[in-house]
Amino acid sequence: MKKPILSLLSGLLLLVGAGQNISPSAHAKEPVLSFPGASRVVPTSNTQVQLSYSPVVKQTAPAVVNVFTSRTVRARSRSSFFDEMFGFGRAPQERTQSSLGSGVIVRESGIIVTNAHVVKGADELKIVLNDRREFEAKVIAQDEEIDVAVLKIETNGERLPSLSIQSDGDLEIGDIVLAIGNPFGVGQTVTSGIVSALGRTNVTNVSSFIQTDAAVNPGNSGGALVNLSGELIGVNTAIFSRSGGSNGIGFAIPAELVARAVDSAISEGRIVKPWIGARTDAVDATMASALGLDRSKGAVINDIYPDGPADKAGLEKGDVILSVDGTAVNDNSGLRFKLATLRRGQNSKVTIWRDGRERIYDVTADTPQESPARDERKLEGFHPLDGASAVNMSPALGEELGFDPYVRGVMVLKVERGSAANYNRLRPGDFIVDINGEDITSARQLDSFLLTADEETEWNVSVDRNGRIGVLPIRYMPREK
Repeated sequence: MKKPILSLLSGLLLLVGAGQNISPSAHAKEPVLSFPGASRVVPTSNTQVQLSYSPVVKQTAPAVVNVFTSRTVRARSRSSFFDEMFGFGRAPQERTQSSLGSGVIVRESGIIVTNAHVVKGADELKIVLNDRREFEAKVIAQDEEIDVAVLKIETNGERLPSLSIQSDGDLEIGDIVLAIGNPFGVGQTVTSGIVSALGRTNVTNVSSFIQTDAAVNPGNSGGALVNLSGELIGVNTAIFSRSGGSNGIGFAIPAELVARAVDSAISEGRIVKPWIGARTDAVDATMASALGLDRSKGAVINDIYPDGPADKAGLEKGDVILSVDGTAVNDNSGLRFKLATLRRGQNSKVTIWRDGRERIYDVTADTPQESPARDERKLEGFHPLDGASAVNMSPALGEELGFDPYVRGVMVLKVERGSAANYNRLRPGDFIVDINGEDITSARQLDSFLLTADEETEWNVSVDRNGRIGVLPIRYMPREK
């Protein structure tokens, strides 16, 4: 006989029985707890409590894989006293650093989803299946912001076991879930727990995590969180722990975001995150009171990108976004998560709060556009910016480089070592604000200004660095060419 899985359910019955409708069954002696409109049933007998998760594990475990990565790390060797005395320097030593994680096969053709942090910087990727077969893998697409990577292995036509991704969003707090992965490299391990919370947005900037108390440890990253129907409901990604071990607080990326990332990677070769062109802030209690809201909720718009989706739809600064397609928005992370699950060109119903009442607008999600064109230009000539490359910032370039997509202006993209720009402390990511009092509005204008300046020009270059504007100290000019 299998040991009981849930040992406290008999006590639970005493708690829930008082508030639920208990009706006797015609074919059973024990009463059955009925929850109107729900398919979930609380066990009411020892026989039910002793049921096993084994059938679910047999169905899902073959689709969970181990992900082994290796990367070459260069470390500077310590010099001895005699090396330093005679001026000998030891060459940096190279060593191979290995790490492991988990992954989930989501297409029988060999498409695997895992965490971006599992494969970050890897020189080699190896996938080990549940039956111990090994395959070389390549990264199709990855996005560190949402911590998702999509891999591909060549199966030579063989169909691999895979998990279907839950599509109906039927997940509730209290549901039983199983976590499958490779913790600490000991081999595939299955743990059980419940959904502790939904919509956790205070873990990263762009997600709405599932929280579970199923034991998740290092090595589980990228592994599967499944329901008792054998569907993938999330990809395990993080734990909250001071010791590094499981404290019963694990987080998983929800299935809807995983599904969108996989579809985008397969169809476009990259993970596309749509936007609506509205910069938002969370609404606190003070702001909610001032706006006439009954509590702090939503995301208030404080900037709208010209001709972006929000601008075209009629949204305005000061509007509070309350929901998108019926999904409540509680803060910025929740809004960014919901937008990341949309398809490019998808029309959504956005509920906003304006002038003391709710309004609904049709907003078409789109990808950030490269407008203006980046127009990369290498700055060469007898001037203090010689050796730098400048581009026009756009929403698309901002997303690509990890910069604020709402920032506009001319940005320094690269700086050559040993160049005048390098000696003058110019850095990639600096924005050229003005030169000698003339506002810089485009890479083309900047290049033209520098080329037409005469050799007697006194240079006063203002740059915006991390939101602070200062004057660049001119210490070096290139030699005449």
